[in-house]
Amino acid sequence: MKSEVSILEEVQSKLFDNKGISIVFSNSKRVNNSIAKIKNERFVVDVKPEITQGNKGIVLRQLKEASREENLPILLIAKYIPSAIAKSFVEDGVSYIDAAGNCNIRQNSLLLIIEGKKVERLPKTNQPRAFQEAGIKLIFCLLVNTDNIDKSFRELSELSQIALGSVSTIIQELVDLKFILKTKNKKVLKNKPELLQRWVIAYNDVLRPKLFIKKMSFINKSDYANWNNLDLFSFSEKTLWGGECAASILTKSITPANYTIYTDQTWQSVGKTLKLIPDEDGKVELLRLFNRPEEEHIVSPLLIYADLMNSGESRNLETAEIILNNELQYLK
Repeated sequence: MKSEVSILEEVQSKLFDNKGISIVFSNSKRVNNSIAKIKNERFVVDVKPEITQGNKGIVLRQLKEASREENLPILLIAKYIPSAIAKSFVEDGVSYIDAAGNCNIRQNSLLLIIEGKKVERLPKTNQPRAFQEAGIKLIFCLLVNTDNIDKSFRELSELSQIALGSVSTIIQELVDLKFILKTKNKKVLKNKPELLQRWVIAYNDVLRPKLFIKKMSFINKSDYANWNNLDLFSFSEKTLWGGECAASILTKSITPANYTIYTDQTWQSVGKTLKLIPDEDGKVELLRLFNRPEEEHIVSPLLIYADLMNSGESRNLETAEIILNNELQYLK
């Protein structure tokens, strides 16, 4: 809470210094939010130390929930927010201001835009091993099937494909972090909604970038519309749809604009079979499959959910909510 107050004070000072405009904060009926008044406009405020690729979808969902409950427009205040993410938030109707004073605030006749102020990124802090690469893979196995918590360390090592010694260390960390409760006879997964949220952020910030293979485009433009006719499973049992395509198959509620494929194959092999060519701006994204497939054609609902949250796009967040309320209900 002290750090949030510090960020609010910093933003107040920068906005006044840069524009001579005062911003006044008051309490919100929501515990984790504040109300800001700039001139005659009021906003519901959420304060975050840093916005990353991993947490931007979660933050946007929280902001929209706050906006609905307070019936006010959103103002995101962050110590640090990358310019590309800030731009995507503005396109989604979210006003923002960072600790350097950069801002894009639009509401009725109020228009405040400040750009080009140097932002000091927060220093990296050591994450617990539970939310580094090996831990992310292990937690994935626990969230996909919560009964896996009672498997032996050796079984968890084989399932998650991480070292046996790492399993013991990570499980103990999860106990210390109160995500696992150990009793005399068994272990129980606790605080599952928070663990899911932290896993999604860690997966998208830490592991997913390491899984990235290549961006590509379909040679035949008709394949964008007919993507579901492509039989990935016949090509490789470990080549599966993820992201929007998998969400479309699972929920029937979204038409893909981007195409995510998880695979154990090389990009050359996938490209030759599916008639894809390398393209840095392509809408087809190839990722290395890091887990054993449980279903044909699509990755697990947990991974689909993480992919959708990673995009930060409103339509994907809505579809992610459908998956959370149905396939992932047991983690709520």
